[in-house]
Amino acid sequence: MKQWNLDVLYTSFEDPKLTTDQNTVHQLMEEAQNYINEDLKGPKPIEEKILRYYQLMDALEAILEALGNFGQLIYSVDTKNSKALKLIETVEGYDPILTLVTVGFKKWLGRVSDLETIINSTPQLKPYAFAILNARDEAKYMLSDAEESLLSHMRNTGSNAWSKLQEATLASLTASVDGDILPISIVRSLAYDQDSEKRRRAYEAELESYKRIDTISAAALNAIKGEVITVAQKRGYASPLEMTLKNARMDQETLDAMMTAISEYLPHFRAYLKKKATMLGHDHGLPFYDLFAPIGNVHMTYTYEEAQDFIISNFSSYSHVLGDYAKKAFEMDWVDPFPKEGKASGAFCSNIHCVSESRIMANFNNNFNDVSTLAHELGHGYHGECLKDEVQTNSDYPMPLAETASIFCETIVNNAALNHATQDEAIVIIENAIMSACQVIVDIYSRYLFETELFKQRSIASLSVKELNTLMLNAQKEAYGDGLNHDSLHPYMWVCKPHYYSADYNFYNFPYAFGLLFAKGLYAMYLENQEGFIPKYDELLKATGSNNIKDVLSIVGVDAHSPDFFRASLELIKKDIDLFLTY
Repeated sequence: MKQWNLDVLYTSFEDPKLTTDQNTVHQLMEEAQNYINEDLKGPKPIEEKILRYYQLMDALEAILEALGNFGQLIYSVDTKNSKALKLIETVEGYDPILTLVTVGFKKWLGRVSDLETIINSTPQLKPYAFAILNARDEAKYMLSDAEESLLSHMRNTGSNAWSKLQEATLASLTASVDGDILPISIVRSLAYDQDSEKRRRAYEAELESYKRIDTISAAALNAIKGEVITVAQKRGYASPLEMTLKNARMDQETLDAMMTAISEYLPHFRAYLKKKATMLGHDHGLPFYDLFAPIGNVHMTYTYEEAQDFIISNFSSYSHVLGDYAKKAFEMDWVDPFPKEGKASGAFCSNIHCVSESRIMANFNNNFNDVSTLAHELGHGYHGECLKDEVQTNSDYPMPLAETASIFCETIVNNAALNHATQDEAIVIIENAIMSACQVIVDIYSRYLFETELFKQRSIASLSVKELNTLMLNAQKEAYGDGLNHDSLHPYMWVCKPHYYSADYNFYNFPYAFGLLFAKGLYAMYLENQEGFIPKYDELLKATGSNNIKDVLSIVGVDAHSPDFFRASLELIKKDIDLFLTY
């Protein structure tokens, strides 16, 4: 079976380079500790001390990125691989020392006066300007060295351990569909099957299978969210949401502007869902198991090779640079495409800045949605490509901007398919695009409502499986309204979505909505001025690692605090919905 090639990192767990890199990590860790304990207190000029820190951290983070990705990438496609798990835990074991170094530097930096003048007068510091000022602002949320060290150590046996338990438990879960015992990732993919009864049976089997792991999942979720609440309170944040927004470089005004626009447009998505329900023969809204049901008489299937050709061709029609990137990713085996037992469900892209490459995991199942998913993940990879010349410190970007390039690329492919489609195919493509947008707007909204209420109730006490199911059902009812049949929802959505189980990525829901609406708006700008837009777009992607969201949006003239921009993007989706309602 085709799989990705990770040799650019290490050829195996026995690769001598892996051992060498681990030894180098220890050396750099020692240097970093000496830097905090001695150099910061020494007589060297402030600008030299700041530069030395970022040079050290760039070198250290690059090696840790290689080691961590090697373990995580292997583990994601083989969750029974004990060597991969051991490497992941080894890398996580460096966190306590890194935490002390980072905290020590930020606390010292917080006491430096006239920092802007120092940066402006030192050319070598210019690439790090945003990171330096951001680190200074974060200093006020730092705890004592002893507390930071304790939190970092306990996290490895706390939220990190719970997260790995949930991931492995879910990845090894199976369900029986029509007498076949299937991995849960394949069972979930049957939601796209042409056979309506098979979709229903798969949905019922999926829900039944979660009963075998719901107690474990609830324990993991309660533990992780409980830890997040405690950490947020101790650091002085008003809530986990405020902590998330700070980490996401996003302000409350931007989130409020987006949510205002989303709530206004929910009725249009509900009209789409009711229309789809009628087309599928349902009288009281769409049952959850038919959310992804194919519409129309055209069965748009693709082999993996056809999907590659389609994506490369249409990416190239946007720009040869994007097309060449996709071609390279496929030819160099950067993609692990097919589902298998023990492989995590879903899809993701891991940008590995230290080697200027990306790796993409998918669960390709030969339908058009899988083609869109590949395009989406390649968009993430292209985002990393635009950042490849940045220093390691600026290679990371906040969650809300993480979906910009991915959804933009997905839109390229969807619109290209629509432009060459027959009328019957057009119905399929338009519905697929609306279905995807519905997930990113409406379902994401339900997950945001769920997580908001989860944090509220978890701050009082742990929640039972029944209480978590009720929270999820209430959130789905509020978001979907009468668009879904309330007798056929998905109470266990909190079990199967991995984003809930990371202490680092709370509220990993609204960033998807932001990414969709921002990408839609950007695509509209591209259509208005194709030649002039492309370099501006690449400039925007490059800026995501060293700016806050408000300033990134200003590059293309967008006011992040105005609901009007988000309304305009939603209006583009509404036009597709209005067209679909005429069929």
